[in-house]
Amino acid sequence: MAPDAAHIPVMPQQALELLNLSPGATAVDGTLGMGGHASLMARALGADGHLIGIDRDDASLRQAERKLGPLKLKIDLLKGRFSTLDTILAGLKVSAIDGILLDLGISSFQLDDPGRGFAFKSEGPLDMRMDTQSQGPTAADLVNGLKEAQLEKIISEFGEERFARRIAAAIVMHRAGAKITTTQSLADIILRSLPRGYTRGRIHPATRTFQALRIAVNGELDELASGLDVCFRMLRKGGRLCVIAFHSLEDRLVKNKFKSWASAEEGLILTKRPLTASDEECASNPRSRSAKMRAVERLK
Repeated sequence: MAPDAAHIPVMPQQALELLNLSPGATAVDGTLGMGGHASLMARALGADGHLIGIDRDDASLRQAERKLGPLKLKIDLLKGRFSTLDTILAGLKVSAIDGILLDLGISSFQLDDPGRGFAFKSEGPLDMRMDTQSQGPTAADLVNGLKEAQLEKIISEFGEERFARRIAAAIVMHRAGAKITTTQSLADIILRSLPRGYTRGRIHPATRTFQALRIAVNGELDELASGLDVCFRMLRKGGRLCVIAFHSLEDRLVKNKFKSWASAEEGLILTKRPLTASDEECASNPRSRSAKMRAVERLK
């Protein structure tokens, strides 16, 4: 399956409605991915608009460039993190923007690439870095290098895994004899460490641990916490920030940030409750089942 055929943007029409982009405006997709949301944003901006796409994954940028290249408007696609949006915009000589979208999910083609190590359905190296050119630690580095208490903390807090202690202990016991270097070997260790009844649920029992390691490897929650402030600050008055979160840790952080801006009378929350995908969308795009969308408008 071609990469762009495998990826469907989540709640695209809801995102466009909340962003409320006008022709000629300037907008940012801070998590560009395959460019699915960005292509729809570009149509709303029109020929006189300016679309800025940011992603830290080189493969995503290449795919998005192929998708967005034929469009007739000013487009800048840049490698980076949305937490550095102020620096990125300064480099483009853009002082403020009208809308920002952050889709915090991982792209389907990243999950489906065994070489990236994000999933365990196929054997692959335990990498999990969004930016494969970075010098940061891989999941294998964490699994083989952290103390048992550190692993338990990551798995418990970032994965919200109730058997974090058992999983961390099993990892440490296994690595005493041999390093853990592949996705399936880690998944097998997790599976063997859990009570039998726990392994029969709808979600694979390794899912939460893999999520936790991915968050830790990429510093995702720190990136989100600082990035939300930067993105909101770069909006002009009336500009809007729309965020799609995929797990409770992200959504809680977004909700609390929005509340703090509303309390300070700096922002107007546009979604009293998070929007979720329709039954029809969930059926056609299972990735959308856990998505929660929130939006805020800058008042000052």
